Amino acid sequence: MDNESMSPEMTAELKALLLATGSVNIDPSLLPKGRASTAGPGAGMRSVFFNSGGKRVKLSMNSSSPFSIVEAERESGRVLLRKDGKTLAVGTIEPAPAHCPKQAFVTLSEKCIFDCKYCPVPKMQGQVKTDAEVLQVIDEVYERGELQAISITSGIEESMEGEVLRVLRLLPSLKKYDVPVGVSVYPTEKCSERLKAAGVSEVKYNVESMDPEIFKLACGELSLDYVLDKLEEAVGIFGKNRVFSNFIIGLGESDECVEKGVEKLASMGVIPVLRPANPHPLRAGDFTFNRPDQQRLLKLASMEKHILLKYGLRPDLARTMCLKCTGCDLVPFVDI
Repeated sequence: MDNESMSPEMTAELKALLLATGSVNIDPSLLPKGRASTAGPGAGMRSVFFNSGGKRVKLSMNSSSPFSIVEAERESGRVLLRKDGKTLAVGTIEPAPAHCPKQAFVTLSEKCIFDCKYCPVPKMQGQVKTDAEVLQVIDEVYERGELQAISITSGIEESMEGEVLRVLRLLPSLKKYDVPVGVSVYPTEKCSERLKAAGVSEVKYNVESMDPEIFKLACGELSLDYVLDKLEEAVGIFGKNRVFSNFIIGLGESDECVEKGVEKLASMGVIPVLRPANPHPLRAGDFTFNRPDQQRLLKLASMEKHILLKYGLRPDLARTMCLKCTGCDLVPFVDI
């Protein structure tokens, strides 16, 4: 292990296995300081970012996980990812001072008036940050010399339009950082035009599922067709490789549904983010999750890569948000 070139690195197959498991056992003393996730299905859960061989994975902390991370050599900064006494990969733990490495990824409203059945945010009803609190988070990352992008997301405290207006109000204060800005909100009328004019580089409007029946069961108060319309509109404004959409895998959809959904989104110029379902304790009993296994994740990522090639789309060109981070997903052209 003294020769780093001989150290095993994380492969696509190993990352898929880790994502399928979703957790790791780690001594908290090894963790750099950071903020707990406040966005989406992983809200409120402590996690760690492991980087090896140029690949990054985010795992929740769980003492019962079959995987563990231990210190390699004191003062070296390297750690070992292990299972059943065997070292699977050598790498580092990355600091994530604001949700993910190298970015200030900030959730404006940790409340939501909607009740999507896979998401804990409506149950948690957390903090609504002031503009000053948002800028403080960004300043913390900037002062560490790690700010490569600013990413803004939000639940919905009172109205969809209210969240868009909150983002627009904040954007002039972000120009001083001189980094790309990505925004993920529920879209509203002409929001893409307004966000682009205010300096936003990329947007992400989430379909969550491309199976209409599953979408209705999970997010019955919202409209899949409306999100698709706004995604297509956004591509016309932001261009190819600058519009993304989370597509959760493991809500009961078939592989055929995923393939058709990826094809539809890609044909519009949208890059899908195939996000493994992340069951949360606060949602136990509210929805049936089928966390995708290693082979399904590898199969779907390979399928997505083939389709993205067909339409000239490249996730590795993303400058902000989830595709810049890659920790939660198996990303074509980065991991596989």
